[in-house]
This record gives sequence, C-alpha cells and structure tokens, in this order.
Amino acid sequence: MSADEGLSGKKYKGEQSMKSPATEQNVQISLRERVAYGLGNTASCVIYMLMTSLLAFFYTDYIGVSAGAVGTIMLISRFFDGGSDVVMGYITDHTHSRHGKARAWLLWMVLPYGITGIALFLVPPHASAVFQYAYIFVTYNLVNTVVYTAMNLPYGALASLMTRDQHEREKINVMRMVMGPVGTILITACTLPMVQLFGDDQRAWIITISILMAFAMLCLLLCFLGTKERVQVAAASDTGIPLRQSLGALMQNKYWGISMALWGIISVYNTFNGTNLPYYCEYILGNKVLSSGLSTAENLVQVAVIFIMPPFLKRFGKRNMALSGAVVTIVAQLPLLLAPAQYSAAMVSAVLRGIGTAPLCAVVFSFIADAVEYGQWKTHLRTEGMIFSAASVGSKVGGGLASAAIGKLLDSAGYSGLASTQSAAALNTISGMYLWAPVIIWAVAAALLLGYRLDRQYASIMEELAQREARGEM
Repeated sequence: MSADEGLSGKKYKGEQSMKSPATEQNVQISLRERVAYGLGNTASCVIYMLMTSLLAFFYTDYIGVSAGAVGTIMLISRFFDGGSDVVMGYITDHTHSRHGKARAWLLWMVLPYGITGIALFLVPPHASAVFQYAYIFVTYNLVNTVVYTAMNLPYGALASLMTRDQHEREKINVMRMVMGPVGTILITACTLPMVQLFGDDQRAWIITISILMAFAMLCLLLCFLGTKERVQVAAASDTGIPLRQSLGALMQNKYWGISMALWGIISVYNTFNGTNLPYYCEYILGNKVLSSGLSTAENLVQVAVIFIMPPFLKRFGKRNMALSGAVVTIVAQLPLLLAPAQYSAAMVSAVLRGIGTAPLCAVVFSFIADAVEYGQWKTHLRTEGMIFSAASVGSKVGGGLASAAIGKLLDSAGYSGLASTQSAAALNTISGMYLWAPVIIWAVAAALLLGYRLDRQYASIMEELAQREARGEM
C-alpha cells in the first residue's frame, strides 16, 4: 500500500470529528475565535522581539559580551533551529490528541515558554567569557530551537486547520498580524523604560522579562482555549507519510518556496531593524530610549493598516498589495537618508515603513496556508505541519544570517558595548546598517513577489480538490 492510500489506519476521538462535513471545514470564523488565534501571535512576538531586537543589546551593553561572539552564536544556533523546524513539522503531522494535532502543542508549551524566556537573561555576569558563551548558546537554543519551535510551528499550521475558505484564512491571518504587534509594541515600547525604572542593571532586566513572559503565557493559554481545529481531509486522515516523501513533495511546491523566502525576508528585516535601532538611537540620535517611540510608531501604524487590509486584499489580491507595500517601504527610507541624525526624519520614515510593511505581514501566512492546498493539488499529499515548518526555515536562517552580519560588522568596526565612546568606524557602521538595510531587503521582497501567481489559480485548484475528495482521493 502506498503512502497516498494510507498506512496507519489510526483515528482519534475528542473535540474534532475525523469526518467533518465540507460546510464545517469552510465555516466562517467568528471574531472571538480570530482574536483568540491572534493572541497566539502576541505571545510569539514577545519572545521573538526580545531575541531579534533587544537580546544582543543586553548581551553587549549589560553583560559585556563581544558583538562578534553574539552574532556567531546566533548564526550557528539558527542552523540548528532550521533543522528542528522540519522535525517539528513532521511531529505535528503525526500528532493525534484529543485537542487535535496542532492546537495541543499550544497547551503543552505554555510553562516551558515562560521559564526558558527568563533563562535567556540569567547569564552569570562575572563568569569567564567561555562559560558565558556556553550559557548563551545553550539557553538561546533551548528557547529558539526547542520551545519556540514546538509552539510556533503548530500555531502557524493551526490556521490551515481552522477553515479551508481562502478569504476566512485571510481574515484569520490578518488578525494574527494585528495582534502580533501588540507583543512587539510591548517589548519595544516598555522594556527599556521598565529596565530603567527597576534599576537599569541585569536584575532590572530579569524583573522586566519575568513580567513580560507571564503576559505571554496568558496569551498562549487563551489562544488554546479559544480556537478549534475543523479541517479533516478524509483521504489524508489515515495516511502516515514518510519524511522522505514529505520532503520530496515540498521540492515540487514552488509557492512553498516563495512563501519561505518571503517569511525569511520579514525575519531579516525585523532582525536588522530591531537590532540596529537601540544602537542607532544611542549613538546617532543620542538617546537609546528614543527607540521605544520609533518602534511603537512603526508598529502602531502597521497594526492600523493591517486591520483595514481585508477589503483591499479581496479587491486587489494578496500579491499586488504586498508588492505595493514593498515599494512604499523602500521609498520610506528617503527622509532618513536625507537627514540621518534628526529624530523627526527617523519618525517620518518609521511611520512610512509601518504602512509599507503591513501588506506582506498581513498575508505571508495566508501565502503559506494557500501553499498547503497547492501542494495537495500538485503532489496528492497534504502535510500542513511540514509545509509550515519548512517555510519557517527561511525565517530562522534569515534571522540568523542577519544577526551574524550585524555582530560581525560591529565587531570589525571596533564596537565595544562597555566603552564610553565609539570609534568613527563603529558609528558609520551603525548608521549605514539602519539606513540601507531596509532598501536592500525590500527590493529582494519585490523581486520575489513578481513571481507569485497563485491568487489567480486558487479557485480552480480548490474546485478540483473538492471533486477529488468527493471521490475519496487526494
């Protein structure tokens, strides 16, 4: 018997029926459930933004670890993390519990998520450099490679298991991206002021992070309680697809490849923009706390634009809106390029970047969910977990490369986090990265989006899949 015909014959009972009718699989998702799903991204963004925006700053300027060492550790760790994504996707596809195959992981990871997030900031300050490097490597991988992966990948796959209706998925993922910046704003706007309030030392960081992680744990639990898995494809429900076959199917799915690259682009941008911002504000604008206002402005505008996005997506399509946004983000750097040391110019650019980045952020996970259906149509295999996990490899590797690049560039320019003043080379490097990285990153995103055509094919693909599934086929 082939994998297409089904190998295991296993079923599970509980909250989901294995033979859900088509109307249940294409049900409209209530606002309450969409908000609950979005809270999962709020939780994700708390730890994600800590790792991509403030963690390197904490290591270099509060613990005294060299920027180059931090970048190298993060790069090596991201390659481990990328491998764990594929493993976790395979595990998700083969999970059978009374809570479903993706949703269950949200519950199982609540406590580990909070504990390991705090552990990132417990670096022994007076230990040897080698011991500090080892501690950072272990805790960073425990958070990113193990716990975050085991939570975030099933969370992403959950959207494709809530409904198969394309526009409902768009609304679900728009809410995901509306709620995500709540966690982002919480980190970027509140962390440094809270750290200063509690004493501006490592102890202050630990107190602050403990409060933030408690909030993230609550959001994750509410996401689990407020969502439901509905999509059960009868032809696929009893199938145990070997890992090799799942990987082979991915290689035939060009829209998975584009989605992976676009998710990677967002990660690279967030890492460059978030990590550089505290340094830019400290050494170019003269006050590190200014990063709170700039980041908050960009994210609030992004949330507002994402929130009004659904009617525009329905009229103009996901690809066209995302492409337009990429162009806006490139143009947004112009005020800052003309006046790089002025806070007002930085604020104008931040607001415009919020407008430009919103469309792709709103639709990237819908791109991935649509790639699930394309993959089933193309290969006769349905592997939600594997597609989401493999797509996230682009995000993990992209973020790792960005972190390493920042660390190496700062290190080569002679940056020292504990020094009272920085060299001209270090200042030029900090300024150059913040000014030019968004231009390069979003030019690559625009090129990728020009090759995306699935919006036009989706309706006919779903019609054919409905006919196949009615015959018990994939």
